[in-house]
Amino acid sequence: MNLTPLQSRILREIVSYVRRELLPHGTHVVESQLARELNASRSPVKTALTFLTQQGMFTYDKNRGYFLAQHASELGPLAEQLSAQSEDPVYQQIAEMRLTRTLPELFTEIELMRELNISRTVLRGVLTRIQQEGWLEFRAGQGWKTLPVIDSFEAYQESYALRMMIEPAGLMGDSFRLDRARLEACRRQQQFIAGGGFMTMTPRELFETNSDFHETLAACSGNRFLLQTVRRLNQLRRLVEYRQAQEKRSQRRHHAEEHLEILELLLAGDRPAAAGKLRLHLERATSDKGQSEFFSRQPAGDAVSRG
Repeated sequence: MNLTPLQSRILREIVSYVRRELLPHGTHVVESQLARELNASRSPVKTALTFLTQQGMFTYDKNRGYFLAQHASELGPLAEQLSAQSEDPVYQQIAEMRLTRTLPELFTEIELMRELNISRTVLRGVLTRIQQEGWLEFRAGQGWKTLPVIDSFEAYQESYALRMMIEPAGLMGDSFRLDRARLEACRRQQQFIAGGGFMTMTPRELFETNSDFHETLAACSGNRFLLQTVRRLNQLRRLVEYRQAQEKRSQRRHHAEEHLEILELLLAGDRPAAAGKLRLHLERATSDKGQSEFFSRQPAGDAVSRG
C-alpha cells in the first residue's frame, strides 16, 4: 500500500499512542475516538488502521471495528521500523530552514515552491500542518509569516522561565481538581520509561509522553488558558526535541523518576510539595549545559536579509 506523507505520519502516531498508553492485547480501538485523540480527520486514520491491520497490529471485525492483536509492549520493533522511515521530506526541509534561520520571516507560497521545486498542493498540505503546530501563520494579502520558536539557548531559557512561573502555580490554584484516573495512567507511562522503556522508545514517543505529563498537570489546574499555554510551549519545543532526543536519551530515566515523584505527591494530596518538586524539575532543565552546547552547534542564518 502506497501511503501519503500524512498517512505515514498518522501511522507513527497511532503506534506511539498505543505504546504511550500501554494498551493491552484485545483493546477495542474506535476510529472516531482515535481521530480526535490525534487531532486528525477520519480518512487518514482509517487508511492507517487498515495498513496496521495488514501488519498484524490490529484485527478487524466488520461489525465491531478494530482490536489490538498485541500488547503495547510488543510493538517496539514496529515502532522502530516506522520511526526509521523518514519524516515528510518537505516538512523536514522547512523545519531545518526555520531552525537554522534561513527561512524568511515573510514569504509567499510561490517563492517557497520555486526554492523547494514542489507543487502548490504538496506545499500547502505541509504549511497547513505547520500552521496547526503553531510556528507559521497565514496573513491574507501578505503570505506566510514565521512565529517564534525555540531556536536559541536564550529562547530555550525564556520558555522555561515562563513554565516555572505558571506550571507550579497551576497546582496551587483554587480551580485545581485532581483527575485520579488520568494521573494514574500517567504514572504507568512514567513507570514504564523509568523501568527501561526509555531504551526502546522512539524520540517521538519520548517527547509525546513527556508532553503528556505536563499537559496532564495543566489540565488538572482547571485553568483553560494555562493548559493552552503549556500545549503551545510543547509545540514550540517539538522541533528541537526530536533533533536532540538521541543525545538526551540517557537523561530520560531521571526525568521519568522526577515525574513519578511529582505524581505520587499529587495522588497523596500534597500539592505544595508537588509544586515545589515541579519547579525544581523545571529549574534543572533550564540549567542543562547540554542545551547550550546543542544550540551553539546550530548554524546561524540571516532570514531577514532574504525576505
